[in-house]
Amino acid sequence: MLDKKMKQQLVQAARDSLENAYAPYSNYKVGAALLTGTGKIVCGANVENAVYPLTICAERAAVFSAVSEGERDFLAIAVATKDGGSPCGSCRQVLAEFGLDILVIVADTEGKVHYEKTVEQLLPESFGPTNLIDKTN
Repeated sequence: MLDKKMKQQLVQAARDSLENAYAPYSNYKVGAALLTGTGKIVCGANVENAVYPLTICAERAAVFSAVSEGERDFLAIAVATKDGGSPCGSCRQVLAEFGLDILVIVADTEGKVHYEKTVEQLLPESFGPTNLIDKTN
């Protein structure tokens, strides 16, 4: 489990990342800070696009950045929004790919933590790598 200091550090990093968000259409900025198993913090911010489906959420930006840096083991992610908004379903599914036990800390821009839950709690009965294993052999 993460200690209070590390949780605060993650929330602050997510709040800082929120400033890098590009959200000219929704004006809903999101920052994320992902803690890897090696102790590295990788950040992400949402990036909107005029073609809405091409937008990427902060959580997925952080995960994809971490993976591109060779990280695959994730312990926790903090997400900061103006109102403590929850990760979307796509972000939950991407996080589930790397572990249902990843802690998700949701906070607002003031640093108030709204809740902490695991990916499994946010995405029960998820589809994952084990669903793709051929169980007939």
